Amino acid sequence: MTSSVSSEATETAQRKGHTPKKGAPTPKRNEAAKDLRRPLKAPQNRKEAYKQYRQRQRRQLQREREGYAKGDERYFRPQDRGPVRAMARDYVDSRRSASEFFLYFSLAIIVVLFLPMPEVQMAVTTFVWPLMIVTIVVEGFFTARKVKRLGQEHFPDESVRGAGMYAAMRQLQIRKLRLPKPRVKPGDAIALPRR
Repeated sequence: MTSSVSSEATETAQRKGHTPKKGAPTPKRNEAAKDLRRPLKAPQNRKEAYKQYRQRQRRQLQREREGYAKGDERYFRPQDRGPVRAMARDYVDSRRSASEFFLYFSLAIIVVLFLPMPEVQMAVTTFVWPLMIVTIVVEGFFTARKVKRLGQEHFPDESVRGAGMYAAMRQLQIRKLRLPKPRVKPGDAIALPRR
């Protein structure tokens, strides 16, 4: 009896123009298209999508930080780009100044202010602190002027707007913490294009 049933199934399967049942209804077109449009590694829910977004952001930020630290100009902030800004950085980095020790002086003054010595505190607040501020302002002024003059002289087609303040602010930073990293050492000559 089983052999007769199986022979009937093979006969109907072999008959011309007959397609056997597939066991499931045909999906509607919009349901079938959904699966085609979704990427292979698409997130299944919002939480997973947000997690993937955060990972992409983290990788991009890491790439930018590494490029910025290495001196790759593609990853520089807009205020760090251009030949005038590069020249300003090199000019500041090639010189020693009292301004680069400002943070160390400030920390020392704060420590002195906590000591129980009123005479020393009075001397620091009356003489040392104002002298340090005046020194920083004067150094910043002359550095800004020099950088602007060099920028106009060697890069006549570039804008020098803001380059002086940029150089003065870089001068205040501790040398090891400056970003982009210094390309020249103190005492080195800076490379300027010939006119």
